[in-house]
Amino acid sequence: MEARALMRCLRSGVSVPGIRMVDPVNGILGVELIDGPSVRTILGGGADNDDEDGEAPAAESSPWVNYLEKNGLTEESIMIWMGRELAKMHAIDVIHGDLTTSNMMLRRSPSTGDVELVLIDFGLSYQSGLVEDKAVDLYVLERAFASTHPESEPLFELVLTSYAKESGKSWAGIKRRLDDVRLRGRKRSMVG
Repeated sequence: MEARALMRCLRSGVSVPGIRMVDPVNGILGVELIDGPSVRTILGGGADNDDEDGEAPAAESSPWVNYLEKNGLTEESIMIWMGRELAKMHAIDVIHGDLTTSNMMLRRSPSTGDVELVLIDFGLSYQSGLVEDKAVDLYVLERAFASTHPESEPLFELVLTSYAKESGKSWAGIKRRLDDVRLRGRKRSMVG
């Protein structure tokens, strides 16, 4: 399913890694290497600011120090890109299934040289046109923001604003369902 989701995204202009090789007999999928930092790395956060391998990075030795400034970017611009790419993905009924900032990377576009956001790791993805599935996908990302980037949580509203703009008329139904999913999530956390 991962290869199908990637192909569907590629055909529809969603920024994802290119497929390099598929071996269905052995269950192997080769995808393009994305040379750049994850959004998680750029935003910081996590347990004691650990990197994705669980180790605290040495700030001065990281190649991603001042990445935003060096590329004329802001956290806000990344959130806008994030909302746009997620809306494009949901418009073609692809549900990621594991939306976290670790599954979003920044790289220089091979065609333009500009920095772009790339969605990765579609291993849990599936196809669904259900508003519920799209809302849950967004809720998973919202919870990831709350736990991994507590200081950046207000930025998530920019993701939703950008998503709404890209989604057009379909946003109203997704927003209503997202509010329902949030309520269910709160009730579940209160009950235990």
